[in-house]
Amino acid sequence: MLDGSTLAIICGGGSLPFAVADSVIGRGRRVMLFAIRGWADATAVQAYAHRWIALGKLGQLCRAMRSEGCREVVFIGQLSRPAVSELRFDWDTLLLLPRIARAFRGGDDHLLSHVGKFFEERGFNLLGAHEVAPEIVLRRGLLGRCAASSRDLADIDRGLTLLQALSPFDVGQAVIVADNHVLAIEAAEGTDAMVARIAEQRQLGRIRSRKGVGVLVKAPKLGQDQRFDLPSIGPETIERAAYAGLAGVAAIAGATIVAEPVRVATVADRENLFVMGIDAGGSRQ
Repeated sequence: MLDGSTLAIICGGGSLPFAVADSVIGRGRRVMLFAIRGWADATAVQAYAHRWIALGKLGQLCRAMRSEGCREVVFIGQLSRPAVSELRFDWDTLLLLPRIARAFRGGDDHLLSHVGKFFEERGFNLLGAHEVAPEIVLRRGLLGRCAASSRDLADIDRGLTLLQALSPFDVGQAVIVADNHVLAIEAAEGTDAMVARIAEQRQLGRIRSRKGVGVLVKAPKLGQDQRFDLPSIGPETIERAAYAGLAGVAAIAGATIVAEPVRVATVADRENLFVMGIDAGGSRQ
């Protein structure tokens, strides 16, 4: 249950934090962006009430959120996993160093779950972006005019099966499958770099399937804490998929954030790609 207090948005890179902020503000609720230095868009942040924060200063962040009257918190935006040695801790965080070291010994979901516990122990309620801004969540079905072929549907189901099998390893949230052939699995490089790698491999002639064959499939890990790091797609995702010669993009309805859905549909139609929200059980359900 949302409590109506000022919502703290811990803001990484990309446009998603601002889409969430706009949605919440549109409902009449005040937001305060806590923008992560080196990641949040410094120009876009200026349009909102905000305070800058640094990674590793968890104590300072908690005090700042309390001073702004924040009880509920959303984490949203791009952020690469830092090395512990790169962080500069405040005193509160230094006291937690053994816990932090243990949190880093695992995948991203493992790490983020530990971060979530830190804030919960200090009285904050962590929410998913989909809870405070439900209209930017991907819905089931097509977004745009283009439809998936039967071959695309088979590729989607194979990709989804692969992602589910990989879930225990806490690896990534995306794969690319073309004509039943797994071309790429997302790991530390992120979705954009994975898709760019496919575009490069196609140009080098190492991918023989013709353009317009292959699907980018995105899904959260089984059992993932959906308050953190839900899969996301935006106009740039569609443009990159088109450049890589793919047929379309499929992601889990209700568990994928869509940045600028109108633009996503426009770009997809222009590039003749499909964008599809699917059930966790597969595209044919």
